[in-house]
Amino acid sequence: MLKQKSFNERCYNILRKVPKGKVVTYKQIAEKLGTKAYRAVGNAMNKNPHAPIVPCHRVINSDGKVGGFASGTQNKIKMLKKEGIKITNGKIDIDKFLYKL
Repeated sequence: MLKQKSFNERCYNILRKVPKGKVVTYKQIAEKLGTKAYRAVGNAMNKNPHAPIVPCHRVINSDGKVGGFASGTQNKIKMLKKEGIKITNGKIDIDKFLYKL
């Protein structure tokens, strides 16, 4: 019998598809999983054992705000900027940088 993947592993599988220079929202990942458990997606990102292979720094709030990060928001911002993502006043232009799942 095949073992069902955990919620967290299903989140990570979706996130692996997001390329450098793009971001997705917690909401997008939840919706792709057929749920409204946006906070659970955030918790999965916070516990990500596969970083940086699973790029949890590329997950942001729906309003474009950077959001939290296990090793601190400044580290998240630094990683995003290194990938070419512009952050203005703590926000990312989702029209320009959002990846369509």
